[in-house]
Amino acid sequence: MLLPKPFLRLRLFTYGNCMNPNLAWHNFPRSTGYNPDWLMAGVSGGANPLLLTEWLSQALDLQAGMRVLDLGCGRALSSIFLAREFGVQVWAADLWFDASENLMRVRDAGLDGQVFPLHMEARNLPFAAEFFDVIVACDSFPYFGTDDLYLAYVTRFLKPGGQLGIVGSGLAQEPVGTEAPEHLRSWWEPEAWMLHSVGWWRRHWEKTGIVDIETADLMPDGWRFWLDWIRTVAPENKTEINALEDDQGSFLAYTRVIARRKANAVLSAPVRSITTSYAKKGVQNR
Repeated sequence: MLLPKPFLRLRLFTYGNCMNPNLAWHNFPRSTGYNPDWLMAGVSGGANPLLLTEWLSQALDLQAGMRVLDLGCGRALSSIFLAREFGVQVWAADLWFDASENLMRVRDAGLDGQVFPLHMEARNLPFAAEFFDVIVACDSFPYFGTDDLYLAYVTRFLKPGGQLGIVGSGLAQEPVGTEAPEHLRSWWEPEAWMLHSVGWWRRHWEKTGIVDIETADLMPDGWRFWLDWIRTVAPENKTEINALEDDQGSFLAYTRVIARRKANAVLSAPVRSITTSYAKKGVQNR
């Protein structure tokens, strides 16, 4: 059950170190309307899904009735937020988290028939071409979207003129060379190389000619929000906390990139199979 908004706002802002005067929480007024206990029960990763989704939504053209694909939705908090706040229909797709559990969460939020939880892999989507008005990914896109071919694949499901928006943990700048910054090496595992700057994403997408970049920026004080969240949900994770404290936003940041599919973009259908005919030949050269 959602609690009165003034109480929610007080509870949300006192989590972790959220009373930090350097953090402009008033920039995220929609997120304050949600029960912090509900938020904490739906944790599925190292970022606040409501905060990130609200920041992303501020630069999206969302209209009631639109069809939205939420890729890598985790426990579907981002999907529920979009449906409640904007009246859109959301297909909440995730590989790691159970769709049946997400459906219970959706029903408890009163959104059965508006949010549709699905268990699926981001590289094997079952939708019709040009089905969605908007595709979003909250703190998930680097797990599958760095592939040079992925943008052409995923935008097949986006209407011409539709928006693709990604948000989440990233970099303020790319590391030089083949080693992680020295002060981050205790935290930087091989998987961290999937994190990139908005400049990297801009080049990665623009070179395809498929989309026009509309937004590519860093969240002001994003590293502080990141640090506050980790202190709240995983206070025992001293390695990441220390890395963020040492870095002070020089590399670690929250990033946002939004692009619009060009109306004239021509996308080839993916190759599912190749028709061949077998002709028996001898193996031995004679």
